Amino acid sequence: MKSEIVRALSQAGIEHTFAIQELTLPLALRGEDLIGQARTGTGKTLGFGVPLLQRVQNPGDGTPQVLVVVPTRELCVQVTRDLTDAGKHLGVRTLAVYGGRPYEPQIEALQKGVDVVIGTPGRLLDLAEQQHLVLGKVNGLVLDEADEMLDLGFLPDIERILRMVPEQRQTMLFSATMPGPIINLARTFLQQPTHIRAEQADAGAVHERTEQFVYRAHAMDKTELLARALQATDRGLTMIFSRTKRTAQRLADDLAERGFASAAVHGDLGQGAREQALRAFRGGKVDILVATDVAARGIDVEDVTHVINLQCPDDEKTYVHRIGRTGRAGKTGVAITLVDWDEEPRWKLISDALDLGKPQPVETYSTSPHLYTDLDIPSDASGRLPLSQRTRSGLSSEPDEDAKRAPRRRGRGRGGESKQNGEAGESRPAGRRKRRRTRGGANAEDAKAPSEAATSNGSGQQEAPGSDRPRRRRRRGGSGRGGNSAPAAE
Repeated sequence: MKSEIVRALSQAGIEHTFAIQELTLPLALRGEDLIGQARTGTGKTLGFGVPLLQRVQNPGDGTPQVLVVVPTRELCVQVTRDLTDAGKHLGVRTLAVYGGRPYEPQIEALQKGVDVVIGTPGRLLDLAEQQHLVLGKVNGLVLDEADEMLDLGFLPDIERILRMVPEQRQTMLFSATMPGPIINLARTFLQQPTHIRAEQADAGAVHERTEQFVYRAHAMDKTELLARALQATDRGLTMIFSRTKRTAQRLADDLAERGFASAAVHGDLGQGAREQALRAFRGGKVDILVATDVAARGIDVEDVTHVINLQCPDDEKTYVHRIGRTGRAGKTGVAITLVDWDEEPRWKLISDALDLGKPQPVETYSTSPHLYTDLDIPSDASGRLPLSQRTRSGLSSEPDEDAKRAPRRRGRGRGGESKQNGEAGESRPAGRRKRRRTRGGANAEDAKAPSEAATSNGSGQQEAPGSDRPRRRRRRGGSGRGGNSAPAAE
């Protein structure tokens, strides 16, 4: 391994390998194709990132040598950050390309030259078909979280991308689960891959260090129950997963009104707002992130102590991915799942599939004594966070990068025209101001064309501009120009 990579990892405090890294690194560094299977949060990124950085020829000619395909924008940002940190002493140029951002900066970066590209399938295909992204010299390809890309419907896009890269390459596929279509994909596009599984054959699918609680809760009492659970002793960063975008936003707003530092991440938010919330969560400005499954993967945040499912997950895979946000890197965590009455059969299937031994959720309300005992909640906790504990600065303290980059739009009417050209904040010179429609007639300050310099009255005489006489208006049922009929009543 290159000494520059070792030095960068040491500076980041990474000195020991996880199981998936220990098993994959020897094969990947030799250039072999492989399939890496491990649970979420076990270090797969560096398992493929270090061999990729080892392959990069520096200086290159600016054409991408390595391509990493990921399913979500959040995961794209996280993988880019990890690879940039690991290769900072190599001078490797990395670029993240994903939707929700303008094309121009990404195209400009590709034109300047990059060595490693990390991107989501849709944006990668767009740039490749526009011939801005050249894939003809890629010698290392990684498909990260392949099962998630299958769930999101990206499999046809992945196959198109795989046909664009050279046949002579190293291909690595990493995934938490291995459904049939992913196995078929591996057989088609990988050359004699070695299948590596980081756990023992009889190992459970969930983290043993994560303490799990399952409660049957009423929908009308869930927010009140959560407000008490979030006051548990030693609770750190917390992720709450919601099934719908609307519920996620409403819960984040309700918790903020109760005094908690909360933020939401879901598909209805723009990319800038999503990144603002994630930065605030990583930086500790907010300690509660309410998210839909769009954020179930790709959020690599240390010290997440609690994960809460607001509703029963759809299946055991979703459950494993969600609670995988805690209990990471040898630390312990707490997972809480709230099950509605009509969700009990689904939860039993999840419990049986994962052999959790919790087929029947315990009926629980916000005032139930066992809730306080299980989660170590102070007995005097209420539905609002005490003022003495409101120590985090909140989402508003984290700047929105999109808002800073976007030009300020000035409204029409009083205060100025909307700008078409020029920098934000500039005012239009007085001589170039357009005419404005005002109530009660034309503005006296507006310049008029010669043909409009005077208006005609009923007798054919011309009125001077700015005259106090009200302009005649054509009325339904009234006479035409110059008629003798009296004007209609106001």
